Amino acid sequence: MKIFITRVLPPAGLAMLERAGVQVTQWTERRGLSHDELVAHCQQYDALLLASDNTIDRAFLEQCRHLKVISLLSVGYDKVDIAAANELGIPVTNTPGVLSAATADTAFLLMLASSRKAFFQHKRIIRGEWGFSEPTANLGIALEGKTLGIWGLGSIGYVMAQRCVQAFGMKVIYHNRGRNEAAEKELGAQRVSFEELLAQSDVLSVHTALTPETAGRFNMTAFSQMKPSAIFVNAARGAIHHEGDLIAAIQQGIIWGAGLDVTNPEPMQPDNPLLEMPTVAVLPHIGSATAETRNAMSEMAAQNIIASMKGEPLPNQVTSL
Repeated sequence: MKIFITRVLPPAGLAMLERAGVQVTQWTERRGLSHDELVAHCQQYDALLLASDNTIDRAFLEQCRHLKVISLLSVGYDKVDIAAANELGIPVTNTPGVLSAATADTAFLLMLASSRKAFFQHKRIIRGEWGFSEPTANLGIALEGKTLGIWGLGSIGYVMAQRCVQAFGMKVIYHNRGRNEAAEKELGAQRVSFEELLAQSDVLSVHTALTPETAGRFNMTAFSQMKPSAIFVNAARGAIHHEGDLIAAIQQGIIWGAGLDVTNPEPMQPDNPLLEMPTVAVLPHIGSATAETRNAMSEMAAQNIIASMKGEPLPNQVTSL
């Protein structure tokens, strides 16, 4: 099997592919592939390992319907037209589970950084403003005993909730379509309506998938129902929040601040007002960016490719073929 990889793959997964006899070609240029370039490359290969943010739409799939598998180096698959992949018989796989802890740790970091104005305080040092100290200046807010709201209490949200309970004794509420009985039993989590989640959360952390139902859900209507002291955290997908509304909500004091590992659009422009707000912490979508996690993801993506090559069931298939 010959596969095309849209980035340089972490070494653990690459070694697995090479040991299995897979012929690997990696895109090594320091720029993204255009849609047409990706089509042209993939027409020469049996499989695609997608490690970039390219959109896999119907047009791509129709031109590359020969692909035996598309293996995503991610848990999210919102950039793939799954319905078209099902229709055309192209299996798509992802890498669930292995990035839960790393992504939750990033959300935890952003929550804490926003609560203590950490990124803003660091910039003050760089600007030479670490001088006269005032007891009432640049105060943050404490997290001990506060209420953590989780929208999308799956594996990542569970770890985030676990961290917050252990570190700060936070009360956990959540909004899901169904119950998370493990979180209710082990963390004392309480399932609430979306409106209750907005009204009661001191920190509201988003860990749901991007779907037509979740896109833009956090807009001015939602922010207006939150506490003025609330922190909004999004380590899921940027399109879940309306960035203009988020900017206005913080500027107008409707909510306290935000911690973002994802933005809308990505990458964020350097003149975005959020980057200069004292109570905002922004990271460039690094949720899974630890050596251990990325190697584990690459191994899982490689396993999906190797299973396809051997004609075995795909371990992490998101299509319903």
